[in-house]
Amino acid sequence: METFRIEVPDAELADLRERLARVRWAPEPPAGGYGVSGAEVRKLVEHWRDGYDWRAVEARLNAHPQFTTTIDSANVHFLHVRSPEPDALPVVLTHGWPGSVTEYLDVIGPLTNPRAHGLDPSVAFHLVIPSLPGFGWSGPVTEPGWGPRRIAAAWAELMARLGYRRYGAAGNDWGSVISPEVGRTAPDAVVGVHVTQMFAGPEGDVSFYPPTVEPASVATLPPDERALVEGLRHFQRTMASYHHVHAEQPQTLAYALSDSPVGLLAWNSQVMGGLDPDALLTHVSIHWLTGTAGTAPRIYLEDYRNPVPTEPTTVPIGLAQFPNDAQGIRTYADRDHANIVSWNVYDRGGHYASQQAPDLYINDIRQFFAQLRR
Repeated sequence: METFRIEVPDAELADLRERLARVRWAPEPPAGGYGVSGAEVRKLVEHWRDGYDWRAVEARLNAHPQFTTTIDSANVHFLHVRSPEPDALPVVLTHGWPGSVTEYLDVIGPLTNPRAHGLDPSVAFHLVIPSLPGFGWSGPVTEPGWGPRRIAAAWAELMARLGYRRYGAAGNDWGSVISPEVGRTAPDAVVGVHVTQMFAGPEGDVSFYPPTVEPASVATLPPDERALVEGLRHFQRTMASYHHVHAEQPQTLAYALSDSPVGLLAWNSQVMGGLDPDALLTHVSIHWLTGTAGTAPRIYLEDYRNPVPTEPTTVPIGLAQFPNDAQGIRTYADRDHANIVSWNVYDRGGHYASQQAPDLYINDIRQFFAQLRR
C-alpha cells in the first residue's frame, strides 16, 4: 500500500475553466419534459466556472489519510480513517454512480470520533472508504468484468490486508448492491450490512428493464406494495435512460462525457436532485479531473454481464429508506435477503442521505451496528 495525496495540476483547472467559458449550447425545446433543463445547467456551469472552489474540496479530502493498492489487477484508492476508540468496529463504506468518496465526508467525524461530537463513544467505527474501480482516483480498470461481485471480493481482500478480521459493510446506490455481496463473499467476517436502498423487484426485472407483462406475483402483493411497483415501473419507463445506455453502450457515451464538462454535468446531474450545487459539482469535478467520466458507467454493463447470485443473502442486513429515492418493496426484499433485522423509513433526506440528512444517516448506521458488534 502506498500513501496518496490529491494534487490536481493548476493547468487542468485552467483547462476546465476555459472549456466552461466557451460552451456550445444546445437549442432549447419548446416545453419541459425533455430532460435536464438548460436554465438549470447554465446556472450550475456559471457557478462551476466562477464560484466553485475545487482547492477547498481537495484540502478537505487530503485532511484524511488516503492510500492506493493493487487488488486483482485494479488500482484501488481509499480513505482509511481510524477511530481513537479502542473497540471501534471497522466498516467499509461504498459509494455509487455518479457519486464519489465525498458522499461520506460529512459523516466521517461523528462515526469515527463520536466522543468529540457529543455521541456515545461505545459506538465508534474505523472507516475504509474506497473509490470504485473505474471511478475517481482508482482510475480506469485495465480488464473487463468489474461488476459488483468482483468489487465485493476486492473489498474483502482490502479489509483483510488492513488486518480487519471482523467488520461491517455499508453503502449507497451501487454500494447498496456491492455491500450485501461483501457479506456473501466473506460471511464469517462481515457482522452486518447497512444499505440505503434494497433493489428488490418483481421477477423478470433485469437491469431496470420492465417486463411487457407483469409477473403474477405482483397481483398477490398488498395494495401499498403494488403502488410501489407502479412507482418502480414509472421510473423504469421515464427516468432510467442513463441505466439503459450504461448497460448497453457505455463506451459510445464515454467520448462525449470525456470531452465536454458541460455534457458530463448535464448527464450526471439527472440523478443528483436535492444535492446543493457545491456537493453536486464536487462529484462531477472528480469524474472530470480524474478522467473517469467515461469509465465509471461501465459498472452497469458489467453488472448485466455478471449478475449477482439469486440465493438469499444471510448476513444481517438493515435498510435506511429516505424520500425521493428507490422505495424498498418488503415482499421482494424478504425473498432476496433472509435476515433483514432493521427497516427504517425517514421523512427527510434523499438518495444522498449521508449528505442530505447526515444526522439521520449517522443515527441509523450507529443503531444498526450497535446490535451486531458484540
